Amino acid sequence: MTKPIILSWSGGKDSTMSLYTLKQSPEYEVVGLLTTITSAYDRISMHGVRRTLLEAQANALGLPVYTVELSQKPSNEEYEAKMATMLQTFRQQGIDTVAFGDIFLEDLKAYRMQKMEEAGMTAIFPIWGRLSAALVREFIGLGFRAVITCVDSQQLDVSFAGRMIDENLLADLPPQVDPCGENGEFHSFVFDGPLFATPLNVETGEHVLRDERFMYCDVLPQG
Repeated sequence: MTKPIILSWSGGKDSTMSLYTLKQSPEYEVVGLLTTITSAYDRISMHGVRRTLLEAQANALGLPVYTVELSQKPSNEEYEAKMATMLQTFRQQGIDTVAFGDIFLEDLKAYRMQKMEEAGMTAIFPIWGRLSAALVREFIGLGFRAVITCVDSQQLDVSFAGRMIDENLLADLPPQVDPCGENGEFHSFVFDGPLFATPLNVETGEHVLRDERFMYCDVLPQG
């Protein structure tokens, strides 16, 4: 009997590879996606993707999406309180496990495990310990398609915002940048691939610099 779990979801490639990995497991069944939304922008936090695209993405993946609404610059206290409330909702539904798409950041993994334990839940990490270069190449090789939606200008040139994640991109990344952007160098949005019932037709729009640091590329439904 498979165990129902929630997947922490950003809409990007690491979340997608976590979902792909979990789909291969006879032990777990992903029954929902959990995403934080910045209410002022109505977009996925940090990734900057419109709620409408998140919903279209989840629909194409055949999964419900649950959102935690955050203020524009939330404190840790706000984030943790609102997340704890959502986790209790899942517990009441008999779901006690949440999966995360972290790869190698030990402090982040420890933080998530602590918060899940405080909520009476368990954290799992389906792609933990994978080599970033191999993971992103598997992502590309499987036929997933994604666009970079946010670049941290202190770690990567802003010209990478709006680019597709492909072999050309990997060849152009500076050597100090993790190929999966695990250190926050960039974030992405996946719009097609083997898990999608139908691809999302999207196009890139304007570029906006926020907080004098993060360059966002708007992604829009095409047509």
